[in-house]
Amino acid sequence: MNIIKVKDRQELDRRVPSMPWFIEKFINYKLPDLSPSSLLEYVRDYEIFLSWLLAEGLSTATAMNQVTLDDLEKLHMDSINNFRMFLATRKVQANGKTTINRKLSALRSLFHYLSQIAEDDDFYPLLKRNVMAKVEIKRSHKAKDSAAKLEGKLLQETEIVEFIDYVKHGYEHDVATNKQALYAYELNKVRDACIITLILNSGLRVSEVFNLNVDDIDLKMKLTHVYRKGKNDDTFKTPVYFRLDAIQALTDYLAIRSTRYKPVKREKALFLAIANGKKEGERMTKRAIQELVIKYAKRFGKPFLSVHKLRHSFATDYYLQNDLYKTQEQLGHASPETTQIYAHLTDRTMSEAIDRRLES
Repeated sequence: MNIIKVKDRQELDRRVPSMPWFIEKFINYKLPDLSPSSLLEYVRDYEIFLSWLLAEGLSTATAMNQVTLDDLEKLHMDSINNFRMFLATRKVQANGKTTINRKLSALRSLFHYLSQIAEDDDFYPLLKRNVMAKVEIKRSHKAKDSAAKLEGKLLQETEIVEFIDYVKHGYEHDVATNKQALYAYELNKVRDACIITLILNSGLRVSEVFNLNVDDIDLKMKLTHVYRKGKNDDTFKTPVYFRLDAIQALTDYLAIRSTRYKPVKREKALFLAIANGKKEGERMTKRAIQELVIKYAKRFGKPFLSVHKLRHSFATDYYLQNDLYKTQEQLGHASPETTQIYAHLTDRTMSEAIDRRLES
């Protein structure tokens, strides 16, 4: 089973009782269609909204789970606009346009359910007045805009090979005088090189890398089986191909996985780490995977790199040799619109390549 979904379902079950009964009803309604991870994000958004509601005195409740439907019905457009402003300007974790739109969309989904789907005992809607129906949410996520933000922040062409080579051989020279850093590198360099090589040759998400088990890897077929984002079926893993360059990295890591990290027999995770104070390797956390990429990227002189930008780097390179729909399938995008970002990125890449050819 997807490890992330299991943990998120447990966290969801822990948080939902602190919600009003009608939000719990909505979450239960959505459970068959949305993953626990998505619903957990909904609940987190509702916690922020309800806390703001109480702080602003827009409800007489003393706790979130005491907020009533009547409180929601009495909300004015000014209140929603004030909430939008609060999200954009709050001192802790001020949100950008995309995040604000997502939080408002979560609210709109809830209000739509309460006013259009859920009914009371007399078959009337639970919510008689839906203020969120008046809220316009402008979609700011356009492929061209996203591509513009990524320009100059990805690995291109030979940089992909150079970065992998740096993780394998170059990093140790930069930390040669730091005994602790050098020790950690010597211990984990084969694993770290394998993770980065795999992402740059497959475009896997960090959640997909985190969830990988040893038996998900098929070296002969050059593919791995992953739980894809947005798929709510825990009985099926999607086959995702990786390039030939990843085979040696995977072979090298699998050869030392058991002896280097000494996992218990029941540990199926592909990528392991030994936590402080422990002797046996356990599944690496998502955060650890993200941090190791950042660590090498900073020393490599590309501090803006992240796991997601490595995925973008692969996708841009892959799109140069394939079409939109093959790229969409490889990356696991639900819509080709998401994949169009690479059409804009590769237009610039090809233009620069032509210029270099003319100069040489």
